[in-house]
This record gives sequence, structure tokens and C-alpha cells, in this order.
Amino acid sequence: MITVQISRKEDGLIHGFEVKGHAGYAAHGQDIVCAGVSSVTVGTVNSIESLTGISMETKMKGGFLSGIVPPVKDELVSGQVQLLLESMVVMLQGIADSYREYIQIQEHTIKRRR
Repeated sequence: MITVQISRKEDGLIHGFEVKGHAGYAAHGQDIVCAGVSSVTVGTVNSIESLTGISMETKMKGGFLSGIVPPVKDELVSGQVQLLLESMVVMLQGIADSYREYIQIQEHTIKRRR
């Protein structure tokens, strides 16, 4: 099963995400669930960099991808990054709605240290 963790700040903005595991829907190279999740997540990271100039802190290795949004001072650019990330969540939810036994999406809020 693929597990997607979306991390949000207390204000609701997406801080980052982590995707791990394999769907197991079909044989390697034919698994449309894995392919869909990979396309959406990697495509989002690439879109953020290409369209906003912001480079997310990413790690990727065999069934694992994580991305953290660095501090963005420009409010317009920050809004664009958030729109792309929220779009990613919508697309992943669409996959999960159709293949719920192969992908699970969880969200949590990062508590700010005081």
C-alpha cells in the first residue's frame, strides 16, 4: 500500500509531504496506481520549481519521496506554491477514491514550538 502524509502548519498551509510504499495493484512496470501517484507527486515538485523558481527540499529513493517547502518570503510566490501543492492533494485524493485499498492519505498539523 502507498501511504501519503501531508504535513500542514497551524495556519493550514502545506509544509511538506511524504509518499512511501508500493501499491501492489499490478506487476512492477504495469502498476497504474504507483504510476499515477509518482506522476502526480514528482510532477508537482517539478512544476513548483519550473513555475515558481522555488526548489523544495526533496529526498527520493525506491518507493519513497518527500518534499519540504522552504521559507518563501514573496506572498504571491508562496500562494502559487500552495496552489500547486493543494492541486497535488486533490489529484491524489482522486486516485484514492478509485483505488482506496492501494493508497491511503493522511494529514497532520505540525505544532509550532513556543
